[in-house]
Amino acid sequence: MYEYNVDINLVHQLEDKCVDVRKKLLNFIYRIGMGHLGGELSMVEMAVALYYKYMNYDPKNPKMENRDRFVLSKGHCSETLYTIFSDLGMYTMDYMVEHFESLGTAEFGMHCNRKYCPAIEASAGSLGHGLPIALGLALGARKQKKSWQTYVMIGDGELDEGTNWEAIIAAGHYQLGNLVCIIDKNQLQMTGSTQQVMDHGDLAARISTFGWKVIEIDGNDMYSVCEALQSIPPADPYVRRKPIFIISNTVKGKGVDFMEGNVKWHGGGIAKEQLDEALESIEKNRKVR
Repeated sequence: MYEYNVDINLVHQLEDKCVDVRKKLLNFIYRIGMGHLGGELSMVEMAVALYYKYMNYDPKNPKMENRDRFVLSKGHCSETLYTIFSDLGMYTMDYMVEHFESLGTAEFGMHCNRKYCPAIEASAGSLGHGLPIALGLALGARKQKKSWQTYVMIGDGELDEGTNWEAIIAAGHYQLGNLVCIIDKNQLQMTGSTQQVMDHGDLAARISTFGWKVIEIDGNDMYSVCEALQSIPPADPYVRRKPIFIISNTVKGKGVDFMEGNVKWHGGGIAKEQLDEALESIEKNRKVR
């Protein structure tokens, strides 16, 4: 990585925010009874950095015209976004629990739905569609001569879907410099390791072949996350350049010792005793300065 003069005080603030978000996320999953905590915890640093610093985004006006767009393609991890929305003051936690997959008022679902939640850019559920949608958003911005950035987060298991590779080829072809794809590479999917299920080999080399600029980082290290996001040039509809692909190497279940690297925490609920242990683990793993 290059040096981009990242503000260390900002890094510390965002690290502390990650601790808050992880705790609130765990309590949320406990209350609704079901989630996908492994992948939800692994993506926290990147999501926090985007929503609290690097995206042009106003939680009081989630549909403002010139906002940056964020598409969560690994939509089974939507509870991380809901937790951030709550922390930003958009909803109370009680309100989200009350309207989580409730009959007639399912504003919040296990997979995010843009019809019900205004802060969601694209509905998710079937994997492999988020990147093609983000490609369309980036092309649309160019056609309308709009300078907002499109970010999309995908999972590494999601690369098993062919639609992702079609979008990767197209984005390189159109030189969509206003498109940033972030892969939350936690190396585990529902049935095992991504290497066992479908080995993608040298991912950086493969993506580069299709005309992308690749940045590889430790996605659970906030300094590295900030450095990567800070290096992204402003979106410009008139300039054609390589789209950016961030390989965010993370740990599934990050922050909770008994969940880290454990495939069984791909999905499911959490008992009260496990919740208490998890909250203690997150606090224990808080960085000491």
